[in-house]
Amino acid sequence: MNTISEIHGCGSYLPKNFITNDELAEIIDTSDEWITTRTGIKQRHVAEKSEMTSDLACEAAKNALEDAKIKASDVDLVIVGTTTPDDTFPATAVKVQSRLAIKGGAAFDIQAACSGFIYALSVADNMLRTGQIDTALVVGADTLTKLLDWKDRTTCTLFGDGAGAVVMQGKKINNVKNPSGILSTHLHSDGNLRHILYCENNLAEFNSRRSIKMEGPELFRHAVTNLSSVALEALRVNNLSASDIDWLVPHQANKRIIDRTAKKLKLSDKKIVLTIANHANTSAASIPLALDVAVKDGRIKKGDLLLMDAMGGGLTWGAALVRW
Repeated sequence: MNTISEIHGCGSYLPKNFITNDELAEIIDTSDEWITTRTGIKQRHVAEKSEMTSDLACEAAKNALEDAKIKASDVDLVIVGTTTPDDTFPATAVKVQSRLAIKGGAAFDIQAACSGFIYALSVADNMLRTGQIDTALVVGADTLTKLLDWKDRTTCTLFGDGAGAVVMQGKKINNVKNPSGILSTHLHSDGNLRHILYCENNLAEFNSRRSIKMEGPELFRHAVTNLSSVALEALRVNNLSASDIDWLVPHQANKRIIDRTAKKLKLSDKKIVLTIANHANTSAASIPLALDVAVKDGRIKKGDLLLMDAMGGGLTWGAALVRW
């Protein structure tokens, strides 16, 4: 009898503070029209100085557990996909484990930049399928605004803070047609393209200012190519076509990237979950945030086929095909 990983619940959390495009225009040379036209972003949530990635992750995790109607004590795996851990070590995931009073099991972080949630989802999926664990809590959380140069309009306009989470359990299936759960995950990376999107951390210079560096046009080109390619890979492996997709739940990096990828897949705009206007690019948090929004507002329904895809620094990219 085969096992499939099923998502039982999802949750999210956003810091209460946010900055609109008009407010940004007061401190840098930009405008609401300039940002919206190029990215689709209207505002971004910003964590307070005292608000850490683990704080956002814990709130999203609590909401996901409540949605799934699963006790924290039942969780035996916590994975946090993040680029902005609270500490160099230990992992942010162990803080989440401790604060939720999860006893035993394993807790660790995955660093794959904006692809972090897809990578974490893949690891949890494989551990559930092989029976190593029973219940997984997978979180995508980032506070990227703490890595921004607020004088660089090419980056400070793009990113926001947030967290999203899902609760997963394995389910036995035996010749079930179209079972709900994660059908497959697909991960890729190319370290030769690191220079396109990165943030240095020079441990020899503790007072050095770390900020995100990006080659926008190159990143755009690779994003459209890689995201459409991995999406088609996921469909091909499952003997499905783009017309079978009910919802594309993409990484919310740039609306033009999302639109161009959807066009390559010949997907209607009506099948795309977009939250970028309100959230901006929240890195590993963006997919579970968008997922939670679409589930809670009723767009995503039981039986729907979801394609999730993301690309981030590394370069890393990946996709997951999920039957809700």
